[in-house]
Amino acid sequence: MWNHNLLFRAEDSIPLVETENELFHETDPALDSSGLQLEKYISVWLQGDGEEGTPTVFTNVYVRTATLDPVKQVGFLQPLQGRSHQIKKMLTADQKSYLRGWLQKTYPKAWEEAGEHFHDIFQTT
Repeated sequence: MWNHNLLFRAEDSIPLVETENELFHETDPALDSSGLQLEKYISVWLQGDGEEGTPTVFTNVYVRTATLDPVKQVGFLQPLQGRSHQIKKMLTADQKSYLRGWLQKTYPKAWEEAGEHFHDIFQTT
């Protein structure tokens, strides 16, 4: 199975260089939010069938919100959402557009092989 993570600041249309694992899995869960300077993020997990790091077809997408205080290295990760209608509401139009373009350009064959249900997630209208 192939998977890839793209992490966005909540309102940004271009993902960060770092992945969710790099920013959040080395952090401690926040026990109390007082005094924290929390920033909001959207984490997008893409899955597909493939070998050697290249997908042959995209099969699933999961999205979750997260908040992190990058100075204190504490944060909150919400559960992954995998239903199309939830994902469409969580992503901004610019994020959907970026993801669609990135998927089409980076892995064109996998994009073509993905079902209409997968493509529909990234429509901005």
